[in-house]
Amino acid sequence: QVQLVESGGGSVQSGGSLRLSCAASGYTYSKSCMGWFRQAPGKEREKVAEIDSDGDTSYVDSVKGRFTISQDNAKNTLYLQMNSLKPEDTAMYHCAAAQDKRHKKPFRGYYYACDEYSYWGQGTQVTVSS
Repeated sequence: QVQLVESGGGSVQSGGSLRLSCAASGYTYSKSCMGWFRQAPGKEREKVAEIDSDGDTSYVDSVKGRFTISQDNAKNTLYLQMNSLKPEDTAMYHCAAAQDKRHKKPFRGYYYACDEYSYWGQGTQVTVSS
């Protein structure tokens, strides 16, 4: 049974920092992508950061330079270090897992790309006050 359990959320003042953790167990992708998503009330869910099986990372523009995604494979734990937090970062944060899926190139060779995220945690609330 797949389990993703987030922790580390809380309430901080603008400019503060938090580190979110996501303990993962039970899924058996040989190559996987892990991501952090957030959803604020009345807004659509957005992907905040992603790390693939090669350790390559990507971020939404609004958090670049402030947030860092990382993972400890030995502990099966994903992290999101959030610095210089702003009130607009207030949201429920979820971690999620997807297969890093192999695709055939048109003429020769293969490449990998993160598939649709299919496993989700319950979320941890982050509230940033001004």
